[in-house]
Amino acid sequence: MPKALRIYNTLSRKIEEFTPLHPNLVGMYVCGPTVYSYLHLGNCRTFSSFDMIFRYLKYAGYKVRYVRNITDAGHLEGDLDEGDDKFAKRAKIEQLEPMEIVQKYTQYFHDVMRAFNCLPPSIEPTATGHIVEQIEMTKELLSKKWAYEVDGTIYFDVEKYSKEYNYGILSNRNIHDLLDGTRELGGQDDKHGRLDFALWIKAKPEHLMQWQSPWGMGFPGWHIECSAMSKKYLGTSFDIHGGGMDLIATHHTNEIAQNCACNNISPARYWMHTNMLTVNGVRMSKSAGNGFLPDELFAGSHPLLDKGYSPMSVRFFMLQSHYRSTLDFSNDALQAAEKGYARLMNAFRLIDGLKTEGNSEAFVVALRAKCEGAMSEDFNTPIAIAHLFEGVTFINNVNDGREKISAADKIELKKIFHDFIFDILGLKEEVSSKNDMLNGVMQILLQQRAEAKAMKNFAASDNLRDQLLALGITIKDGKDGATYSY
Repeated sequence: MPKALRIYNTLSRKIEEFTPLHPNLVGMYVCGPTVYSYLHLGNCRTFSSFDMIFRYLKYAGYKVRYVRNITDAGHLEGDLDEGDDKFAKRAKIEQLEPMEIVQKYTQYFHDVMRAFNCLPPSIEPTATGHIVEQIEMTKELLSKKWAYEVDGTIYFDVEKYSKEYNYGILSNRNIHDLLDGTRELGGQDDKHGRLDFALWIKAKPEHLMQWQSPWGMGFPGWHIECSAMSKKYLGTSFDIHGGGMDLIATHHTNEIAQNCACNNISPARYWMHTNMLTVNGVRMSKSAGNGFLPDELFAGSHPLLDKGYSPMSVRFFMLQSHYRSTLDFSNDALQAAEKGYARLMNAFRLIDGLKTEGNSEAFVVALRAKCEGAMSEDFNTPIAIAHLFEGVTFINNVNDGREKISAADKIELKKIFHDFIFDILGLKEEVSSKNDMLNGVMQILLQQRAEAKAMKNFAASDNLRDQLLALGITIKDGKDGATYSY
């Protein structure tokens, strides 16, 4: 069992020791995608990060119920409560029914998650599949006087709520600052207050996605969806609620308000948020022209990319930065990650062939402890990876005869690498025709170099080695012949 897990809690804004509600069961809810468009890389980073967290919790011995929702009910753009249905817009553009749009982009989301080797969640509920639960929660908030109806639309009364609860507890802002930062209603005079948000929205006749409710035909607001689904599958209070940091100020703040008002308790005990992405130091966005899709990143088809990068190289790149840190995309950084990932995998492949003699128990035992220590301190993947590269250096030294390893330590070393590379970091072997081609070319070059050495043409042999080193490929001579790594 790893050392006690400590995580950063957005709610308290500090590192806390993690103690789940139930000794061996962790309830984790992560806000999933809104499936009316293609998934952007910020989402990919968030879901890959929580996949890593899911994996490490399981490695630590917990049973985890990981719930990640799909928002497919055509909720509004932003939080304006103006009836702007993005699903309807996309359906008209693509000449498809709204649920065809949902199916198309849900499938795309799952394809991208598979490409990044993300495990499926334990439960993946959809907003459209839980309309009844959302209506029931809205009814309860109405009955408790935390909400009010205006012409078929139900609003949550934020200012009334703030008299008994700290509405800005997650964002660390008080109600007066929030009001000062909110624009005038502008055509939304039916609200009692500027911060009030819709729980249920009256549908216009032309609205394509609407359901019958006690207040007439309508559809749910954005925030009520996650509150209703998390309550159904994890209860009124659970362990971890996660998402991107952009959800803190509005979506997660309003989830807390709904749950506290309805259930007299905050939904989650620990709130975790991933940080944003930048490209060459500039925040990634469509308006900046630097927002590229996963497919563009894999193919290298965006103008800002020098070439394509494999999904595992990109996942490794994301893991090299702490999930709470800003992650900056650049070609140099991606290419460095590509080489680092290849070096890590090459070292893992060498383990089976290492000769066994001597004793290296102290190093091997310390390696697992250091990797676990890094992961148990707020899932610090950059530090864990740095320790794995200490293992890479050790493996290469054993392979070159500069270090020794016993048979038992060799087995444990391979298990450590397998546990952390595959089971925790979620990386996997990528077999491609390009890799096969490179290996074939390298075998030809190694054979040419061996022939040059056999003919005592050491200048040619050294020149070939030096040229390859300049390209980032290291040749290592051993008793059984030369090997290469990059």
